[in-house]
Amino acid sequence: MKTKLKLILLALVSALFVTHAVAHSAAATPTQDAAAVEDQAYGRAGDPKRVTRVIRLEMSDSFRFTPAHVVVKRGETVRFIVHNGGNQFHEMVLGTTDQLREHAELMKKFPGMEHSEANMAHVKPGARGDLVWQFTRAGTYPFACLVPGHYDAGMVGDVTVK
Repeated sequence: MKTKLKLILLALVSALFVTHAVAHSAAATPTQDAAAVEDQAYGRAGDPKRVTRVIRLEMSDSFRFTPAHVVVKRGETVRFIVHNGGNQFHEMVLGTTDQLREHAELMKKFPGMEHSEANMAHVKPGARGDLVWQFTRAGTYPFACLVPGHYDAGMVGDVTVK
């Protein structure tokens, strides 16, 4: 029952994003006030003025991130510069394993869904996007491309926060 309710709520929130959000195909970084974004298990939206490190990630049509594993320090605010070297649309979405799995399933049901949040970068072929995140808790947190089929093909990576 709890899972079904969560899926319904997720679908409703996603429908709201479809109506009001930046297109999924946009390469821009979301323009959200980091102070207004709530904490997640894996951190919070970072303040671009407080970036302490830049990490470059490459996405490809072989459904891989390079590098696929990143290590950061707890408290660090990181700017991920994500380049799409492929011919297909790709994205980088930070989250928990459960969140990414649920979102990937939702994307299969609504492949044209449009939305943008601080924990994601949507990147057109040949373009780059960026994502600024502050990692506030130690642990290992996944990121993935949730374009239908890409997550299932293994387009995942992780960030270890020490």
